Amino acid sequence: MKVWFITGASRGFGALMTREALAAGDAVIATARNPKTVTEQFGDHPNLLAVALDVTNEAQAKEAAAAGIARFGHIDVLANNAGYGLLGAVEEATAEEIEKLYATNVFGLLKVTRAVLPYMRRQRSGHVLNFSSIGGYFGYPGWGVYGSTKFAVEGLSESMAAELEPFGIKVTIVEPGFFRTDFLADNSLAISPASIADYEGTPAGNMRNFAVDANHAQPGNPAKLAGGIMTMVNSANPPLRMPFGSDTVAMIEAQHASVETELAAWRELALSTDFASDATTAA
Repeated sequence: MKVWFITGASRGFGALMTREALAAGDAVIATARNPKTVTEQFGDHPNLLAVALDVTNEAQAKEAAAAGIARFGHIDVLANNAGYGLLGAVEEATAEEIEKLYATNVFGLLKVTRAVLPYMRRQRSGHVLNFSSIGGYFGYPGWGVYGSTKFAVEGLSESMAAELEPFGIKVTIVEPGFFRTDFLADNSLAISPASIADYEGTPAGNMRNFAVDANHAQPGNPAKLAGGIMTMVNSANPPLRMPFGSDTVAMIEAQHASVETELAAWRELALSTDFASDATTAA
């Protein structure tokens, strides 16, 4: 039986992973700002521990991890799922909006991870799932600040994967595309109110309209993603990056092709900045 620690477990991917894990016979430390929202969905399940957690509160993160250990004895999977989006051009976002977003999407992830990792190191095993986004692989207009938090998650995760490998701990970056969740709804998405007229009709301005039209019309099936997470977690060699959704796969392939083309065009200049080798100098 695996023991999961899931942030943002009351809705969206967090609730779906909780359901899948319990159905598989695993135990779940399901965290949410209001744990009643978890128990109202899943009832008094013997393998479920609903815990209050605001990921921006480091003391609360440590308490939640300790409560999970006291109940189940170990934590095998940490799913850093809690987070939200911010829509608007980079220039339109206020300092307060940016700081609040980073407090949850980056610093909150770090606080929870630091609370759980000591237990995983002690047991010399574990699997950390850090939820990123296709926006953490490619910068979309209108999503620059949000995407930057996910780029941060990707960089942190790559380093963590190398740091934690000696302890038998795996790290996977989960990269969903557009899935039919409430991500584009008011309870998961902040929209910068400081709309600048100059951006109207530009890619950043048009993205505001796209988000409204795309809500609950996204191509990705959230239930299938939750099932895919279970398959991946139970695999013998889980990947560092796990993209989900046809839109994500297509964008990653396009991004790779674009980078390769640009590198080929500028390769000579890129290589010209090294110190010349002795052989080149002598010649």
